[in-house]
Parts: sequence; C-alpha cells; structure tokens
Amino acid sequence: MSDISRRQFLKIFGAGTVATAAVAAGCKHPNNVKTEGGQLGEVPTDQMTYRTDQHGERVSLLGFGMMRLPTLGDKNGDKENKELDQEEINQLVDYAIAHGVNLFDTAPRYCKGQSEQATGIALSRHPRNTWRVSTKMSNFPPSTWSFQESKKIFENSLKSLQTDYVDFLMLHSIGGSMKDEHGNQLTAMQTFERRFIDNGLLDWLVEQREKGRIRNLGFSYHGDVAVFDHCMSMHDKIHWNHVLIQHSYVDYRHAKQIEEENTNSEYLYSEADKRGIPCFVMEPLLGGRLAELNEHATQQLKEREPDASIASWAFRFAGTLPRILTVLSGMNKMEHLQDNIRTYSPLKPLSDDEFNLLQDIAAVYANYPLVPCTSCQYCMPCPYGIDIPSVFQHFNRCLNEGNIVDDSHLNENTSAEKREYRRARRAFLVGYDRSVPRLRQADHCIGCNHCVPLCPQGIDIPAQMRRIDQYVESLKQTN
Repeated sequence: MSDISRRQFLKIFGAGTVATAAVAAGCKHPNNVKTEGGQLGEVPTDQMTYRTDQHGERVSLLGFGMMRLPTLGDKNGDKENKELDQEEINQLVDYAIAHGVNLFDTAPRYCKGQSEQATGIALSRHPRNTWRVSTKMSNFPPSTWSFQESKKIFENSLKSLQTDYVDFLMLHSIGGSMKDEHGNQLTAMQTFERRFIDNGLLDWLVEQREKGRIRNLGFSYHGDVAVFDHCMSMHDKIHWNHVLIQHSYVDYRHAKQIEEENTNSEYLYSEADKRGIPCFVMEPLLGGRLAELNEHATQQLKEREPDASIASWAFRFAGTLPRILTVLSGMNKMEHLQDNIRTYSPLKPLSDDEFNLLQDIAAVYANYPLVPCTSCQYCMPCPYGIDIPSVFQHFNRCLNEGNIVDDSHLNENTSAEKREYRRARRAFLVGYDRSVPRLRQADHCIGCNHCVPLCPQGIDIPAQMRRIDQYVESLKQTN
C-alpha cells in the first residue's frame, strides 16, 4: 500500500476559488434554516469550493447525488407510492445551483429507472453551462452485455438527460461478480471483461470521448481490488479522467472491518493520485452511519465545533484530500442540502489534530461497534447462566461514555493518551464486575446458540460474546 504523508493529506489546495451562482427560480424553501446539530444562519450563495478536472473546468466540491430522490409517497405518507416528486426535485436542484453546486450525479438504474429523466427535467430548466452531469454505463443484466444493447443504454441516457453530451461517464460498479446468461458464476475479472472489454464497448466509449459526446471517462469501484488494480494498469492506454471510490474517515483505514469486500480508501486514493486521476467520493457518511455517533465521540466533536453538525465532520474529511474532485451526497431533504453547502462554502480543511481525532473515532467505530440489543430479555434465561442483556448494556454504556478505547497504537501514544487509556481500562473492568457477576460474564459462553433464534434483532449473540470477552482479556493483559 502506498502511504500518503500527513503533509500531503493536509495540503490546502489552490483551486478553491469561489463563483457567483444563478438565483433560484421559484424556490419555496427558506434560506435561513437550522439543521440538525447545525447552526442557524444564512446559507452562502457565492463561497462554494471548486476543484478543477483534467480539462481545467471547475467542479463544485459538493456534488448532488440523484440516487435517493423525494417521492410523492414521502409527501402524502403512502410508502407504496415511489413516483418521484418532480416539483420537489426541481426546487432542490434550483436551490443547489443557486448556491454554487454544479455537479449532479445519476445513473440509469437509480430510483427504479426514474432518476435520469427526473434529473434531465430539473437541469434542462437552467442554462447548460451552469451545470455538469455525471451518469454511468449500468449494463448489469447479461442481456445488456452485447455492444448494441450497451450502446442503447448510453443513447437513452443522453435522451433522458436532454443533453447532447455527458460531462462524466463511468463504467458502473467494476469489481463485482455476476452470473452469465446461462447462470454460471463469473469471477469479478471475468464479469468486467464481459461487460466492457470483450464486446468492444470500452473502445467505443473512448471514441465517444474523442467526439465530445463524453467529456470525461472513468469508472466507479466496489468489490474485488484486483479489478481496480487492473483498471489502473490500463491508464496509459485509456487515460481515465476520474474514478469514483467509497471514502470516509472510517473507510480510509478500516474499510475491511466494516465490509469484507471493501478496500481502504487510503490505498484507492493513493493509486489514483500517483497517476494524476481525480476522484469522486461516494458514501462520505458511510450510508448515514456517520451522521450520528456515540455520546463520547459526539461530545469530543461538539467541544471543538459546537455549532457544526456531526455529519459536517465527515464531509470535511471527504473533501480535504487535494485530488478529490467532488463529494457526492444524496440530499433529498432541504436541511441536508443546506448543511452540506455550509460545510463546503468554503471548505475548512482538517487540521492535524482534527485528522487524528477522526482516526481515533474511526478505530473505535470499526473495532468496537455498538451491539443493537434492546434488553427485551427474549434470549433469557441462558442455559449457562450468562446475563446476556447486562453484558451488552455494560459494553454499550462504556462505548457511549468513552470507556472503550483502541489500544493498537498504545506504545506510540503520548503520556496523556496512555493515562486516558488506563482510566478507561479501569472504568470498564471495575464497572463490568459491578454490573455483571463474574459467573454470568461473556467468558462463560460456550456458543451453544440456544439464544440466537430467540433474538428479534437477529444478533449473533455467541459471536458478540466472543468479541466482548476478547476485549476484556486484552484489557486484563495491558497495564
């Protein structure tokens, strides 16, 4: 893995200029809204941070992800009605453009196939030079792997988006494995070759870029890192203009601990960076999980920035690296859009201390996630006498109170950090013995699985007991 120096990570980019945006057309939403955990105040219209693509054209650091759009069912409470609310979408897009957002990201498959058309309707109401659109080659079903069928997908995207060209086109989700038309399971590399190489599609897309129908050609990545590396090795021939990666302060160094097939974004970014390839960011909030943190982490962040939302810290992290071109966020609520605009108008890059703090939070989040136990007692009594709910309650309480800390870099820590570790260690162990009698603690679980089918939360209770017992043993073995 290529290392990124702290100085490089914290380098303040030089392309963060500002521009005046058009006034929203008929936007009904107020400009003065208090966001959850955020501050009450004007949302800037002329301070958006911009980065430049490989053609020297400016892209707003905040990109509007059109994957999760408001529906009519959201408005009237009918969960079954998934028809998109075009009026609401128009208002969100108007507001975004008026406040400096100029990149809108969609795909043929988003919103059950409705996103591109809704995006095209909303954007076509504005001059073409005020917005840039990103879409994808979403040829997932084997029936679309032929050159002609994949070509149709691209032509339909242009039609739905009401444009003669797309600013950014991506091979959609390389790295995943699929079954072919006969039901045979392919490897991730075989899937990539069938979708984009064997049919001549990638060569044709390069030709479309030369003709100006595609301004920038790239790919989005999920899954097998070997396919990502293979695409990187093709750069001298293809000349990728951008890549889309999952990047958050947890994914940066702990991606595999969250999801087995993930790859740390530190590596993905470094591979793109050393080739000069700009990066799009997806999932800066890790699927929304970084919008709310445990009490201890929340307190730490609020002590530094009392008026900032918890989500804004994740967006600041996502935007700090200089090679990041845009950070995509699915914003189907006005308060989310406003909070993100504030965060990037302009971006305040992370300081060294802030970077370290988020990495400490990430380590705890990745290694010691909360157990989703509701203390319903359905798992009780345990045949071996373990007080299952009390074990989980103590662990979760200590996590919320900051009494669970990562010890992986204990030898490198400062004296103050070592004192904090010893304090948290003692608080956990003493509190554990007081809350749960020793004969009813996690180390007495033998994995009989009697409790598993009884848990309405679907918790793998024996696995969680092993995890907690291993943590307890690690505390007992350190000073």
